[in-house]
Amino acid sequence: MAFRGVDYFCVDSLYGEQELMVRQTARRFAEERIAPLIRDCYREARFPTELIPEMAELGFYGANLEGYGCAAMNNVEYGLIMQEVERADSGLRSFVSVQGALVMYPIHRYGSEAQKQKWLPRLQSGKAVGCFGLTEPDFGSNPAGMRTRARRDGEGWVLDGEKTWITNGTLADVAVVWARSEEGVRGFLVERGTPGYTTSDIHGKWSMRASVTSSLALADCRVKECDRLPGAEGLKAPLSCLSQARYGIGWGVIGAAMDCYETARQYAIVRKQFDGRPIASHQLVQEKLAWMITEITKAQLLAVQAGRLKDRGKLEPAHISMLKRNNAAMALECARRSRDLLGANGITDEYPIMRHMCNLETVKTYEGTDHIHALVIGERVTGVAAYK
Repeated sequence: MAFRGVDYFCVDSLYGEQELMVRQTARRFAEERIAPLIRDCYREARFPTELIPEMAELGFYGANLEGYGCAAMNNVEYGLIMQEVERADSGLRSFVSVQGALVMYPIHRYGSEAQKQKWLPRLQSGKAVGCFGLTEPDFGSNPAGMRTRARRDGEGWVLDGEKTWITNGTLADVAVVWARSEEGVRGFLVERGTPGYTTSDIHGKWSMRASVTSSLALADCRVKECDRLPGAEGLKAPLSCLSQARYGIGWGVIGAAMDCYETARQYAIVRKQFDGRPIASHQLVQEKLAWMITEITKAQLLAVQAGRLKDRGKLEPAHISMLKRNNAAMALECARRSRDLLGANGITDEYPIMRHMCNLETVKTYEGTDHIHALVIGERVTGVAAYK
């Protein structure tokens, strides 16, 4: 059965014709291409690389960027793509997010024209894959503590350090690596095959199994001055990239919540118990469904407003923190309540709920934990930072 959408509060009326067309294109792709593959990919812990060029043809990579082959969509259209891709699987949305928001965006904003010409068309077309090297084994929520170092050496730089929990790491043709130099935090483009640069996958994950997660090692890794992102100076540069990715996450998790809710709703209508009536007739079941549709609706409205603000240049990092924090927690709770409604059936991969639940445990944590975003919001409303 084709997905009919989840729109309790006429949210679709807030979208333009072009936005709805973009959503429908992404929705069709998710249903026809991702959905038939994803259960086996999750079982096998395999990322479906065969979909990389197909998503490129639809303009998914760097969709809200301009020039260099990018689709120049508005930020609501971009958000709707994230929503539909994550309705299929968070791992696929993570791939698209990293490629566009964490690799293409910093090159687009901070790179030289030569770097843009070299990488952006290749990344947009899926002919190259990128990754974003910020998180380290000892520093996640506190990137200011990074230990990866960059030192000048003649006309180039030498990088030393380790990055971990890096999406796409072993797939990547280029890594955007952040390191601390004497002048402060700087960004570098490190190509696959550069001497001193190695990657390895992280295995044994119970979450994001259809996504490649890696570690990057830099040992006396030499790069040229032309590989440094000239406009990326200070910690604000990588944090601005995270804001782009968090915005997409705020939309994406709505899709996962929708899939869980709709699965549970349909199940409750057909599942009969006790007196032969569907479990949807019971008050406790309806309460769970009412909670889910209410929270999904609130998340949709928050996302639409965030997109409109972003298109007007008015969206602030503290706004994005509320979007990401609220929507990720909402989606995870929807998955849990949906699993509860399906009983034992909810833990099998015949249904998507347990896969979404496991994935969303990661999504709630990465790109800023629930607690860190609470502190960002807290600082915004009090004017007092409470990070230390």
